[in-house]
Amino acid sequence: MCKIERMTNTIITSVILISCCLVVVSCAPTVKVESPKEPITINLNIKLDADIRVKLEEEAKKDIAANPDIF
Repeated sequence: MCKIERMTNTIITSVILISCCLVVVSCAPTVKVESPKEPITINLNIKLDADIRVKLEEEAKKDIAANPDIF
């Protein structure tokens, strides 16, 4: 009878241990990588900067030509 109780205790302990392991594994965090639903847009205002610089340079040249004694 003592052997049967030991086997039963061993089986119950094994079942509890396996159940605990399954619970721990199933609760592990997961990382999901998904692509965005909308396309990624990058706004570059390079042309605007270039236009402003050219306009300023032209105005500076006109001012220097109109007033050569400024500098």
